[in-house]
Amino acid sequence: MSPTLPEPLAHRRYLSWHDLLRQRHGGRLQKVSVAAGFTCPNRDGSKGRGGCFFCNNQGFMPGYLRETGDNIDLQIDTGVSFLQRRYPDTKRWLAYFQAYTNTYGELEQLKRAYERALAHPAISGLVIGTRPDCVPDELLDYLAELARDHLIELEFGIESTCDAALLAVNRGHDFACSADAIRRAAARGLTVSGHLIFGLPGESREEMLAGAKRLSALPLASLKLHQLQIVKGTQLANQWRRDPRSLPLLGAHDYLELLADFLEELRPDIAIQRVGSEVPPALRLAPDWTVRLSQLAPLLTETLVRRDSWQGKRWQGT
Repeated sequence: MSPTLPEPLAHRRYLSWHDLLRQRHGGRLQKVSVAAGFTCPNRDGSKGRGGCFFCNNQGFMPGYLRETGDNIDLQIDTGVSFLQRRYPDTKRWLAYFQAYTNTYGELEQLKRAYERALAHPAISGLVIGTRPDCVPDELLDYLAELARDHLIELEFGIESTCDAALLAVNRGHDFACSADAIRRAAARGLTVSGHLIFGLPGESREEMLAGAKRLSALPLASLKLHQLQIVKGTQLANQWRRDPRSLPLLGAHDYLELLADFLEELRPDIAIQRVGSEVPPALRLAPDWTVRLSQLAPLLTETLVRRDSWQGKRWQGT
């Protein structure tokens, strides 16, 4: 017989970031994407060229960003107008610097972009997507100052805790780099989240599950969990076309079972922002799931209920 679950886990059987924010802020907090024209050290030759083998930023860039250029105010106006129709209960808006590496640049350049977004009357804070090898202490000190008056979340592309997988996709850093960046950011009081991809080449199922234990030892507030997709215009797409068998992809059922296993091992106070991703069909080569992104979260809860399971069930921490 399963124990009575703590209130934050009772509804979904895992800790939902969106539910948590609703409780804290009295309503929905919605991100509105901003593209400030940054690049990436894995593209401009600093770390490498061509980027990570799985990456095509067009796969998750909202359509309105292709129409507004680099004008941050116009991007926010257009994004808020579009998203308000979909999420009319939104209480506060966060500017989401998502595409490429949004801490990669001179500090004064970064300050101008962040402060321009924060000056917009609709914006209450920032979510800044970046790489763990692009957060010098000077920048973290500045973000900690911003966090005194604004909501600031730093979102690291961890992608995997397995160095073999990170090497296989040309990530350009190891897991130790991610762990160090997370600790340095959290030590300054910043809200730290991480992005993880399941199914990267070079990573076994056992390694993916071991990642839950490694991440549980870090001061993370939340995680985004995604399945690997083969996206047009990427190195993985070229490899997949040459030899699909070289990139075995997770089916929807196997992915849900893997998520449930992962969550059982994960510290129960790490909130989950997403449990999957969905690249536009025009860009996605594989896998060809019949399950839509909107169905994944309820299906995950069904899986956990069927297994009499919940986030942290097997977590061995204190």
